[in-house]
Amino acid sequence: RYFLVGSNPAETKYRVLKIDRTEPKDLVIIDDKHVYTQQEVRELLGRLDMGNRTKIGQKGSSGLSRAVSAFGVVGFVRFLEGYYIVLITKRRKMADIGGHAIYKIEDTNMIYIPNDSVRVTHPDEARYLRIFQNVDLSSNFYFSYSYDLSHSLQYNLTVLRMPLETLRTEITQTRQESFDIFEDEGLSTQGGSGVFGVCSKPYEKYVWNGKLLEAVKNTVHRDWLLYIIHGFCGQSKLLIYGRPIYVTLIARRSSKFAGTRFLKRGANCEGDVANEVETEQILYDASVMSFSAGSYSSYVQVRGSVPLYWSQDISTMMPKPPITLDQADPFAHVAALHFDQMLQRFGSPIIILNLVKEREKRKHERILSEELVAAVTYLNQFLPPEHAIIYIPWDMAKYTKSKLCNVLDRLNVIAESVVKKTGFFVNRPDSYCSILRPDEKWNELGGYVVSTGRLQTGVLRTNCVDCLDRTNTAQFMVGKCALAYQLYSLGLIDKPNLQFDTDAVRLFEELYEDHGDTLSLQYGGSQLVHRVKTYRKIAPWTQHSKDIMQTLSRYYSNAFSDADRQDSINLFLGVFKPTEGKPHLWELPTDFYLHHKNTLSLSQTRRSYTYWWTTGVLKHLPLPFDEVTCAENRHKLTVKKFHKYEEEIDIHNEFFRPYELSSFDETFCLAMTNSTRDFMPKNVGIDPSPFTVRKPEETGKSVLGNKSNREETVLQRKTAASAPPPPSEEAVSSSSEDDSGTDKEDEGAVSQRSTPVKVTDTGDNTKITENVVQSTKDVYGVNLSDVPSEDDLAIYARFVQLGQSQHKQDKSSQQFCSKHHLDRVINLIPISSFSQDNIYEVQPPRADRKSIEIFHAHIQAGRGNMQPLGKDDFLMYREYIRNRYL
Repeated sequence: RYFLVGSNPAETKYRVLKIDRTEPKDLVIIDDKHVYTQQEVRELLGRLDMGNRTKIGQKGSSGLSRAVSAFGVVGFVRFLEGYYIVLITKRRKMADIGGHAIYKIEDTNMIYIPNDSVRVTHPDEARYLRIFQNVDLSSNFYFSYSYDLSHSLQYNLTVLRMPLETLRTEITQTRQESFDIFEDEGLSTQGGSGVFGVCSKPYEKYVWNGKLLEAVKNTVHRDWLLYIIHGFCGQSKLLIYGRPIYVTLIARRSSKFAGTRFLKRGANCEGDVANEVETEQILYDASVMSFSAGSYSSYVQVRGSVPLYWSQDISTMMPKPPITLDQADPFAHVAALHFDQMLQRFGSPIIILNLVKEREKRKHERILSEELVAAVTYLNQFLPPEHAIIYIPWDMAKYTKSKLCNVLDRLNVIAESVVKKTGFFVNRPDSYCSILRPDEKWNELGGYVVSTGRLQTGVLRTNCVDCLDRTNTAQFMVGKCALAYQLYSLGLIDKPNLQFDTDAVRLFEELYEDHGDTLSLQYGGSQLVHRVKTYRKIAPWTQHSKDIMQTLSRYYSNAFSDADRQDSINLFLGVFKPTEGKPHLWELPTDFYLHHKNTLSLSQTRRSYTYWWTTGVLKHLPLPFDEVTCAENRHKLTVKKFHKYEEEIDIHNEFFRPYELSSFDETFCLAMTNSTRDFMPKNVGIDPSPFTVRKPEETGKSVLGNKSNREETVLQRKTAASAPPPPSEEAVSSSSEDDSGTDKEDEGAVSQRSTPVKVTDTGDNTKITENVVQSTKDVYGVNLSDVPSEDDLAIYARFVQLGQSQHKQDKSSQQFCSKHHLDRVINLIPISSFSQDNIYEVQPPRADRKSIEIFHAHIQAGRGNMQPLGKDDFLMYREYIRNRYL
């Protein structure tokens, strides 16, 4: 047997899976659903070790040995023989959202489960295994243990704000239906001591290992299920006078109708389109990481192929094969299914930005435009006018060739109108300064305003033919416009407007170019051919030769390697399942029948040609149906009640890990691009603002693209396989552990920082030293005084104390606090005449005698005067050692 032992990060709670290896073709997994302590799991593994030895007392012939240490289970897969288990053996932290880490898979391991004694060999098994492993899991696959990556930030935080009455009802139902007798073990039922935890089902379209987990989804506890997404994840730090703002870009690639450029075009019979990617930009103040107390904002947009039945024949070996419409669709059936999905997930309005060519000598791209206009016009007949699909055609290629028109200026006008219609998500109400000094653009902003902030309603859907180069530039301009509104909503800029050539926009542009390159490699086989600099017409002359090379690379990939990649994706996603006696994957002339299920069986139900949306969607518009509180959505949630001091929901311990010895490798494992270090000029004078327009020659990273810096960024974001994980990261799950399996083992891997090291000669080092050693007058424009006055220090101390306490208590809870005399809560007395102001009279907290004694002892210990340990101290230390190590 295999024993899979999984733990939480603190290694205080464990679960055990038993996998039977005697079945040649079936998967038999036993999960006792029990939560073990560290001591209990040691005893269990010790008993298994003793019971499996050939002779008692012979340690060398132990029947239990560690097979592999891993960070998670990707899933289980079977071809023609037995099952394999796919494990994540290396990971790398890529981003952090509210204390929730997002990891990139660095390496995986496939282990064959059945024993050699029962294995039934098949000659084609090895070929299927090679095809499956062609999907490189170390290339842009991401996961998180505690954050749902398949949903947007708006959805995740909307679920958290569900009314308490709904949660109470839901937890009652969950308890009645649950078969897990250990689920509520140790839970205190006293009133007021419980905290509700909500777990939502992932959005299946963006989950890439859904089929791999299907065999065990209903057998094992949900803690074992780790859902992964494919696409892009990048995070950069924007420093605004020392205040850290994290800008995160997450792209989720759809697993439905997934494939390569010329082999997957248009849509399938279920409304899923090719190259569909949901891009979300998240902005938050990193100085407060809690979702409830922090300031978070996000904006979502989508790209995807034109939702029609169309394709391109690549057998002609032409660079631009002719576009053909495969099926007549007079009632826009496939487009209706696609836009119905979007209305459910995003609400209204759905805005289509179509960038394909309008005027051509030979009709090519225009075929798609004409059909799309007809489909949208037909569908809009039956929608209410206020929720109609908005169609914006714009021939971007024609404007690029014109010397009179500025492409990005026109795109900026479109972006402003789009963001005003959809709005964006922010989890805090408008700041008081915005109410006192309202901005005209801010007052025209759309979306849905609630008491806790704003919600994005509707989405922009951008497409060209490939949805790569033109689409990425258009999405960048819309994202730049939304970023300005996000910064304004968090009170970081005075007007919702950002200029090119500022540190903030250059940082955002670099993030979007990495995003575009990654998505282009996945779908087209090469990096972007046309970038933002190309459309700004400031790209250097060397860029043209690079564009030619990328075009040739894309053509080679499409002609020679795309078919093999498509087979691998079909096998990995479970679109094709090998079956004895049926044709093999490589024998199929086409995969059309695999992706279009209506070709194999007729559907029993036919959708209406006029009421083409799902029942209930229109009633809640402009809000997305997936985010409203209704019985259908409540079934997607799992609600659990925790004790408020339980370790599992203590985000401070989870993030800072005070029980571990901190190391630089782990603390600084996330190598982010920094606006101050990478983009700000070395001599900023008196204006270090990231929103100041810079000249190309006075920036840390030139707008024309410095070669060494570009390589540095590529190393940071894309080349991750060479950097092993820090040794302090403990495996989340491990197979076949021995009785010392829970101890940390050094596998001989050398710890490395993932940040690149740039080698320079001695001449460069001398110049760097000269630049660093400068007076404060040269750098900051003022000479800093030696010691601040006592009055200034008193004002600063009062300001710091106010900042620490502003999120602990609001005015609505002051009456509650005064009644119940809560300890250790700073009492805030409002002294402002304005109802929405944040000016309080602060009373310092009172420390008891014991705390003062502990503090004095700490000071004396720092001076070397150690106090003798008492009996209680020895008992406490003995208890700690016993709980931690025995």
